[in-house]
Amino acid sequence: MLRTYNNSIFRLALLAIMLFGVVAVSRTGFAQDTTPPAAGSDAAPAKGKGVFTIVMENLDPVFWTIGLLSIAGLTLIIQGFLQNRRAVLLPDASVEQIRELITQRKFRELTEFTATDPTFISRAINPAIKRAPDFASMREAMETSIAEQTAEQFRKIEYLNIIGNLGPLLGLLGTVLGMIYAFSDMNAAGGNASPAQLAYGVSKALAHTFLGLVLAVPCLAAFGVLRTIIDRLTTQGALLAEEMLLLLKSTDAKSPAARPVASPQAAVPSPRKPPSPMPAPGDS
Repeated sequence: MLRTYNNSIFRLALLAIMLFGVVAVSRTGFAQDTTPPAAGSDAAPAKGKGVFTIVMENLDPVFWTIGLLSIAGLTLIIQGFLQNRRAVLLPDASVEQIRELITQRKFRELTEFTATDPTFISRAINPAIKRAPDFASMREAMETSIAEQTAEQFRKIEYLNIIGNLGPLLGLLGTVLGMIYAFSDMNAAGGNASPAQLAYGVSKALAHTFLGLVLAVPCLAAFGVLRTIIDRLTTQGALLAEEMLLLLKSTDAKSPAARPVASPQAAVPSPRKPPSPMPAPGDS
C-alpha cells in the first residue's frame, strides 16, 4: 500500500476524488422542513433550501474573503502541479547535455550552459564548476545550491498550508457572526421565535463553516501531495548532481592539463664546457 501511495498518479487520483466529494457535498440540498404543515394536513413538507442557495444568501465580508482565498488556492494548486514535475525540474535533455559536455571535456561550454539553463541540476552544478579544481569546495558549493533550491520549492507551496489553516478560522468567524445575528433576531421577537426560524438562522451561520472547510480541505490535501513530490524530485536531483560532480572529477583527473609537467629548467640541457686550447709549438 505504501508503494502504491508513493505513486504520483495515485496521489493525483486521490486528490481528484476528494475535490469531487467536496463539490458533490456542496450541491446537496438540506431535506428539512422550513415551514411545517398544519396539523391534519396531507400536504407534503416543503423541501429546504440547498446549500448553494443558503451560501449565496450570505454575501458578507467573510464570504468574499473566503472566495478570494479560494481563487488564490486554486491558482497555487494548478501552478504547483505544473511546475513540480520531473520534465520541468530534471528534464532528460538537460541531464544528457551536461553529461555529454563533461565527457567531451568542453568545460567552457558546460559553464555557459549551466549558467543559462534554469533546471534544478544546472543550477546545482554551475556553482561547483566555478570552484574548480578544488573538489571539496566544489562539493560544498553544490550542496549549498541544492539546499537553497529545495527551500525555494517548499516556500512556493507554503502559501497553500497558510490558506488551508486560515479556512476553518474564517469559517468559525462567519459562524460566530451568524449566531450573533440569529440570536439578535430571536431577541427582537421577544424570545418567541419559532424553531423553524431559529434553525434557518443557524443554518445560515453554519454556511460559513462549510465554506471554510471547502477552502481548507483541497489546499491542505494539495499541500501534502506537493510536499511529497518536491521531496522526491529534489532528492533525485541531488543524486544526479552528485553523479555529474564525480564524473567531472574523474574527467578532470584524466585531462592532460591535470598531469604534472617537468619544469622548464630541467628540460633545457646544461651548456658544455669548452675544450681547453691546444698548447702552441715551442711552449713548455
